[in-house]
Amino acid sequence: MADMVNHPPHYMKGGVECIDCIEAAVLGLAGTDAFLTGQVIKYMYRWHDKNGLEDLMKARWYLERLIGNVSLAGKLETKKNDERRMEGA
Repeated sequence: MADMVNHPPHYMKGGVECIDCIEAAVLGLAGTDAFLTGQVIKYMYRWHDKNGLEDLMKARWYLERLIGNVSLAGKLETKKNDERRMEGA
């Protein structure tokens, strides 16, 4: 019988457990970026074996949120750089 708490089969692909994949993928990330990245990976890992389209849609939701955060961070960084250039001019 499968251990549905500690090692559910829908989180094992090619001998790699999802949690191990997530831990490797989020190294160097922090906070919300790490969380959102992990969620995307989780839903992509299991979609075919668990909830199908629903999991794909959840992965997309988290990915769109991550893209928004990264885009906003880039815009804020560009604004800071512009302000620094204006102060130095």
